[in-house]
Formats: sequence, structure tokens, C-alpha cells
Amino acid sequence: MKIKELLEIWHDGASDPFTAESYCVRLPVYDAARLAALSELFPGRSAEALLTDLLTASLDELESNFPYQRGDRVVEHDEMGDPIYEDVGLGPRFHDLTRKHAARLKAEAQKKATSSDEA
Repeated sequence: MKIKELLEIWHDGASDPFTAESYCVRLPVYDAARLAALSELFPGRSAEALLTDLLTASLDELESNFPYQRGDRVVEHDEMGDPIYEDVGLGPRFHDLTRKHAARLKAEAQKKATSSDEA
């Protein structure tokens, strides 16, 4: 998600499901003031929802800026027949770790939902 897309999302009101975990952050004063300003501009969005969306956009931006680091293994060929080498940089490792933690968080949420249904 790009930062520019947030305005559309904030007007639409859609959001993804949340994890069972919560994260507590303390903001610098100026950032807290900017968050308060956004809350006034978009009164239908909570500060938590705004922070979540901003964090998502920032993580997407960070991920897209991981530099490519050429590995030794050819993974495919382009339309001209030239080899394309695997990326052995931070990007693939980040993707693997993200999948690992997403699976863990989904399992925890499912376990919590199951245990609350039984109670």
C-alpha cells in the first residue's frame, strides 16, 4: 500500500482483521500532534486505525526498498534469454520471516477464538 492510497482507504472505512496481540507505542510530541490532526480530518477513523494504516504503508514502502543482492543461482531467464539470479538480500529473508510470523499469529488467533467459543 502506498501512502497516497491511505486517503482512499480512510474515506472508504475498510480495514484488515487484527491480531490478538496489541502494541503500545509512545510517540514524539509532534507525531502525536499530527496523529491528532489526522483524527480530526478523518473522524470516522480511530487513532489506532490511523496508526495501523500508516504502519502498513510504511512497512510496504520499506519492503519495496530492500536492495536486490545477486546470488549465484539462476532462477529464470528474461524474455531475451538472459539469466535472472536469485535475490539473496534482505527482501527474501524478510518475506520468509513474515510468512513464518503470519502463520504463528493466525494460529494464535484461531486458538484464542476456539478457546473463547468453548468457554
